[in-house]
Amino acid sequence: MGNCGTREESPVIPNAHHPAAASVSEKKHSRSISDLSDPSSTPRKIFIEDSRKNALLYTHVIPFTLFELETITKSFRSDYILGQGGFGTVYKGYIDENLRVGLKSLPVAVKVLNKEGLQGHREWLTEVNFLGELRHPNLVKLIGYCCEDDHRLLVYEFMFRGSLENHLFRKATVSLSWSTRMVIALGAAKGLAFLHNAERPVIYRDFKTSNILLDSDYTAKLSDFGLAKAGPQGDETHVSTRVMGTYGYAAPEYVMTGHLTARSDVYSFGVVLLELLTGRRSVDKTRPSKEQSLVDWARPKLNDKKKLLQILDPRLENQYSAKAVQKACSLAYYCLSQNPKARPLMSDVVETLEPLQSSNVKEISPSVPPLMGAGGSFALGGFSEYRMHHRFAGTVGAPAGFRSPNPSCSPGGPAACRVR
Repeated sequence: MGNCGTREESPVIPNAHHPAAASVSEKKHSRSISDLSDPSSTPRKIFIEDSRKNALLYTHVIPFTLFELETITKSFRSDYILGQGGFGTVYKGYIDENLRVGLKSLPVAVKVLNKEGLQGHREWLTEVNFLGELRHPNLVKLIGYCCEDDHRLLVYEFMFRGSLENHLFRKATVSLSWSTRMVIALGAAKGLAFLHNAERPVIYRDFKTSNILLDSDYTAKLSDFGLAKAGPQGDETHVSTRVMGTYGYAAPEYVMTGHLTARSDVYSFGVVLLELLTGRRSVDKTRPSKEQSLVDWARPKLNDKKKLLQILDPRLENQYSAKAVQKACSLAYYCLSQNPKARPLMSDVVETLEPLQSSNVKEISPSVPPLMGAGGSFALGGFSEYRMHHRFAGTVGAPAGFRSPNPSCSPGGPAACRVR
């Protein structure tokens, strides 16, 4: 999609700061991405801790110039590619004060809009608007954006362990333990619960394993807000919208009617929880016909104690208690109900998952893999695609003070209409 209106409107960014042309330094970083591969110069754990602390300092979304983002990606060099999705290509980068005075050193992921792709300016604008306003430990942090001519880019904090999808389904990766899977499920659930309980509720609409990114300690963060929608308010029961999302994850009533509610996200969460429990993809055409749809195959077994163990991922190797399995399977069963009203709220999901967490968090996290691989690439743990009483602890509300960063931010003419 491209322009969708004739009014000049731009993304709403909290406290955005405009760069001056003179602030762009053309000299090379004193510590380049490739330099980070030397463990003697940058101890791995110290680098991760520094990155985590510095990420907290980025409280405002920064408008970057195209030149700056070309600089940190070496002109979008092919060996800097992290992955590709519906939006476009994602590159690794590293920002610090050598790029612009005042920036704290931070590895980042730079997502570049594919001008010929299915997701266009409106999705880019949606993501900037939502992530520019929303801050939560279980949402990926938007560091900045670029909007020059017909170029659309987004800059995120770098997630060291990549996507949940690759940890679950890539054969080369070490299998996730039961306790790690429950930690990931809880983090993702907290992210959705925060969105649903925001002052203006947000429906994520594209909840799936490839959109759940993992930090070095397996903190789950939701990414890719291009399909998110503001939820119903007041007497409204749903939002009517064109059906979009991913086959295998979308709620059946949404697919049939286009009526979108927060319970649509709950269904999608149920699918992901089922993937965590079984180690199987939501749709797998390589399996026998009766097993290709994970929900159709597994859901009838979820409330049958005798059949539960038959569907669990064999790689879990009895790491769990029978009681924990029953609770997790029961939760997935209700999340996947055909009747939306029978599904729990995401806040209830969070409360159900909290008792399933390991008391010894350290046991879930194997040694952190090297940040750098051959050729100076970030090692991604299988990463290939960027595509609550106390349950809301740590939530940061939307910052005050909104500005329009670029009144002429639109390819070839009037700006796109604000996504509603």
